[in-house]
Amino acid sequence: MRLTTPNLQLNQQGELRHFLTLEGLKPRHLNQILDVADGFIDEHGEIGKVPNLHGKTIMNLFFEPSTRTLTTFEIAEKRLSADVVNLNIATSSTKKGETLLDTLWNLQAMLADIFVVRHSESGAAHFIARHVAPHIHVINAGDGQHAHPTQAMLDMLTIRRHKGDIYDLKVAIIGDIQHSRVVRSQIQALSLLEAREIRVIGPKTLMPPDPSALGVHVFDNIEDGLDDVDVIINVRLQSERMKSALLPSEKEFFNLYGLTKSRLAYAKPDAIVMHPGPVNRGVEIDSEVVDGEQSVILDQVTNGIAVRMAVMSIITENAQALKESTQSMQEDRA
Repeated sequence: MRLTTPNLQLNQQGELRHFLTLEGLKPRHLNQILDVADGFIDEHGEIGKVPNLHGKTIMNLFFEPSTRTLTTFEIAEKRLSADVVNLNIATSSTKKGETLLDTLWNLQAMLADIFVVRHSESGAAHFIARHVAPHIHVINAGDGQHAHPTQAMLDMLTIRRHKGDIYDLKVAIIGDIQHSRVVRSQIQALSLLEAREIRVIGPKTLMPPDPSALGVHVFDNIEDGLDDVDVIINVRLQSERMKSALLPSEKEFFNLYGLTKSRLAYAKPDAIVMHPGPVNRGVEIDSEVVDGEQSVILDQVTNGIAVRMAVMSIITENAQALKESTQSMQEDRA
């Protein structure tokens, strides 16, 4: 029986072809990524080099500035033994009037296998995935306010490695819920992995119009929101995406919603503190908490390498498995 493709990022067998968003995926897709990523980390917390993507060419197309995401993708790609190309957008042909599609088709002609895309426009990764050749895979490294799936998955891996199964955990996300692509992906991941409760904490001006539709509990008081939680995720104020002054000042935001040691005490004693970065000390979180015993922020960075290795390995292996399955079917027919 011929299988249909349920969405753009899955192949005919229902496995990952691209990694664009967590929306539309099954828990098994997420658990596969977490399991494979976990396998890349040894007992000392180190990640060695493997030949999984030897001979593959990966192009990092970052149309939006990034340090942490680009660097961890590049390290992940090199750990997988791939050939890596970072496109310098500042000097690329798109700055000279060439269309995005013409740029992509030229890059395809250079025999790329994977495009890792970061863009300021929501939906850019999906647009690119719809127009690339069938053999090219697209990974979304963040698009506008829409999604940042690998960030959400490295956060899930961090939670799982520190707290065990995500099921039955209470997770609180503090900050700019409205404008954060990371938060959207985190909520989708936590929902798919059946976290017991997802809370969002922040002022009403930084909440989406109907946050309850996301399946979360909304708090505008940080102490109430942190009560008895297992995991705390801070996210930064997305000032570049705010169309008007939604806060009187960063100082006032910290006074009302900044994560301090005294506020951390409302959570469970063994609660972990996370932040996708970049961290703005004294704006959303106090330095004492960033550098404290409950902070796992640097673990998130390391886990980001493993998760990105896992995603690239899985989509490449899926493509190979589909190719072999198709060839076998053709041989049987012959």
